[in-house]
Amino acid sequence: MEASRICDLLSLFLGSVRLTPSQIEQISTYLDLLLKWNAKTNLTAIRNPEEIVRRHFGESLFAASALYPTAEGPGETLIDFGSGAGFPGIPIKILVPSLQMTLLESQNKKATFLREVIRTLKLKQIQVHMGRAEQSGTTAKTVTMRAVEKFEESVPVAASLVEPGGRLAMLIGAAQAEKARLLAPSIDWGEVIKIPGSEQRVLLVGRKE
Repeated sequence: MEASRICDLLSLFLGSVRLTPSQIEQISTYLDLLLKWNAKTNLTAIRNPEEIVRRHFGESLFAASALYPTAEGPGETLIDFGSGAGFPGIPIKILVPSLQMTLLESQNKKATFLREVIRTLKLKQIQVHMGRAEQSGTTAKTVTMRAVEKFEESVPVAASLVEPGGRLAMLIGAAQAEKARLLAPSIDWGEVIKIPGSEQRVLLVGRKE
């Protein structure tokens, strides 16, 4: 996909943040890898490249711009819980390269894909932990979560990985927001933030008391 088209598709989600040419190139390379691997391994049910850019990259970068409005994160740590194909973690890392990031993924094929993306994009200060989150022994100032299986079981685990005073950020359906509040009472939740271009998808962020 042409870089100009990627920029056009993502402009809705970035607010005042502007991607550099190298960041756009990383996104393009990531998209190509995802399409190639998805032909053999079911990483995403979405097959259309433009829809992947909007849904996966757009949502992820919207979260990134909300969490890190200056696109800076020196000394900041982030865990992407149930990373899957790397969303929202890797796009956040592309936008905020100074983050120290851990991608938690229990499935071997997906973890292998994540390592290939990291290697190809030459990303630094990012690691993949394959296995159950409870056994990772890691916590972070920010924990992100999107499209994980077993939502009711996953939310409390994700909340347990947040350091005191840190944030839990979830990209979820609007109907899941109230349930999330109940599942993680240790989190002081803010208001839901609607994701541009979507009727049902929201960003929900809260801080651990």
